[in-house]
Amino acid sequence: QVQLVESGGGLVRAGESLRLSCVASGFDLSSNAMGWFRQAPGKQREFVARISSGGSTSYANSVKGRFTISRDNAKNTVYLEMNSLKPEDTAVYYCNRLVGSRTAIDYWGQGTQVTVSS
Repeated sequence: QVQLVESGGGLVRAGESLRLSCVASGFDLSSNAMGWFRQAPGKQREFVARISSGGSTSYANSVKGRFTISRDNAKNTVYLEMNSLKPEDTAVYYCNRLVGSRTAIDYWGQGTQVTVSS
């Protein structure tokens, strides 16, 4: 059974940093591309970042240069390092397994709330 558990969110001020974690189970993380998504109140869920099984990364334009996605296959964990946070980054953040460039294939976990105050 696939399970994705996100953590690390919180309330921070603009310009500060957070690191999110996603612990995956039920599948071989090392063989899969993984992604981070976010959903702000009243908005649709949107793509944030992707990491391939080989470690190649890609980002939404809105976070490029500020966010870094990484993975530790030995720990079955995917990370999202978020720097220079802005109020518009406020959202619930989710991770998921990907097929193709940005298509999530598993049920969504509970996510982790990130709130950035101005």
